[in-house]
Amino acid sequence: MAQDEPAWLDWAKRLQAMAQTGLTYAQDPYDIGRYHEIAEISAAMMAQGTGTPIEQVRDAFADAVGHATPKVAVRTAVFRPGAQGTEILLVREMSDGLWTLPGGWADVGESPSEAAAREVLEESGYVVRITRVMAVMDKRKHPHPPDVYYIYKLFFAGEIVGTDGSKGGDGKETDGVGFFALDALPPLSLKRALPGQIASLFGVYAAGDTAAALFD
Repeated sequence: MAQDEPAWLDWAKRLQAMAQTGLTYAQDPYDIGRYHEIAEISAAMMAQGTGTPIEQVRDAFADAVGHATPKVAVRTAVFRPGAQGTEILLVREMSDGLWTLPGGWADVGESPSEAAAREVLEESGYVVRITRVMAVMDKRKHPHPPDVYYIYKLFFAGEIVGTDGSKGGDGKETDGVGFFALDALPPLSLKRALPGQIASLFGVYAAGDTAAALFD
């Protein structure tokens, strides 16, 4: 287990996955009852450890059915030349007032790159062409705040090809858009992206298109 995630959270996620997968295949009523009990224990652990009301934890997994697999989140790094060197596009999240790379959950029915381009458009107003994968990271292996989900984070590079003035920072999810140099980053939403991750993306960008993608 990675050292950056608390042991109790790793255990709780494993229990939740065990319960979800068990409920998918179990037929014996006693086994079904045990898996429901395991799910409730997992929810209680997550609720107490993260300070989240247990009802919210239950709701988060209410629709989780089938064999348990990680959730997929996408983020896009959009770079441009600036007065002080290379700058990266960030958006300000309304939920916490902090900044991050545009992104969010990948939806069923769209490819990861389509999800990444959609999120950039919705949150920043920029139309981008996704050019490459920059990094694939297991959120558990990085010092993000605790999260009830087990998440794979896909970081893409995007190139601006246009704008849509009706979108971006429109008060739905984000209320600010800007470009920032690496040494002048604003306060970051650490549940979404870490300073070290953004620094790594600057490094991949500086190395050029032939640089290998980062991965855990």
